[in-house]
Amino acid sequence: MKNNYPLIFSILFYSLCFPLIIKAQSIQLLQQNKPSVLRGLSVLNDKTAWASGSNGYVAITKNGGKTWDWQQVKGYEKSEFRDIEAFSDQEAIIMSSGTPALVLKTTDGGKSWQEKYHKTDSAYFFDAMDFTDSKHGYILGDPINNKFLLMETKDSGETWSNADNLPDALPGEAAFAASGSCLRSNNGDLYIVSGGKTSRMLTLKLNSNVWNYDNFPLINGKASEGAFSIAIGKSEEIIVGGDYQNDKKTDSVAVICTANSATKFINPLSGPAGYQSCVEFINNKTYLSTGTSGTNITTDGGKTWSKIDALSFNVCAKAKHGKLVLLAGNDGRLAIFKI
Repeated sequence: MKNNYPLIFSILFYSLCFPLIIKAQSIQLLQQNKPSVLRGLSVLNDKTAWASGSNGYVAITKNGGKTWDWQQVKGYEKSEFRDIEAFSDQEAIIMSSGTPALVLKTTDGGKSWQEKYHKTDSAYFFDAMDFTDSKHGYILGDPINNKFLLMETKDSGETWSNADNLPDALPGEAAFAASGSCLRSNNGDLYIVSGGKTSRMLTLKLNSNVWNYDNFPLINGKASEGAFSIAIGKSEEIIVGGDYQNDKKTDSVAVICTANSATKFINPLSGPAGYQSCVEFINNKTYLSTGTSGTNITTDGGKTWSKIDALSFNVCAKAKHGKLVLLAGNDGRLAIFKI
């Protein structure tokens, strides 16, 4: 009989240490009790981050989340700032969902805001915003005449216009303005995930003029169901969602997209514990997801997930240049992910 002591030791070591590893990962509440539902979050580095939300509120931290400076943007007290893009502690762009559809920009740390886009047509409903670089950015909106609205800027948000190539939308299909992450850019490629009567991933590759459309096995069929967020990793994309009206339902709330498998879309062996409105790539095979049902983590590329906190959040984001990971949610709730 072969000597199995090394194998036994490895299994014993893993079984003893793995719970400690999970336990070490936690969500630390930074502050709450502000009159704003936060859905926009942009973490620039380990010091600077911006958040935005309902009732015209914007917040900024310059010390890694320890303290936050809040403001209600004058003249926009009823605006739903559901996404924000930060370029420095002085420059940021906020996007408002609802009517009117708005884009505002500051270059003085929020002391003043300039209106860069204003549309009173109620058909315009903005869902998410992302930038490929400091100059080139996009805003995704709900479909109009069977085409997703896609606004584009090439001058750091100073001017916006319809993109040349708008993706097709199926009847009853839309995007969710839940966390600003149903639209992602990566190395010039654009990714959109949708929900409603169907749930799809729409992809536009760099220097291509053709959108690719892929259905995936995520819960859909109702206006409250579908894909809410996508994160781009090194070897896969992770998509999360569910049913925000039934956030404890765990059926089909995450899916893995990989080009290295015979099946392009794979359901996890064990998924997040309920509806998730945002997912963020952390490093290697690690992703963090969050929603009103709580926060979950995977360290194996989405195959298995563990719930690490039950507190409700809407969005999570990792620093563009650094390791800081923050979360934001209802009642002005802000938190930090601790490893």
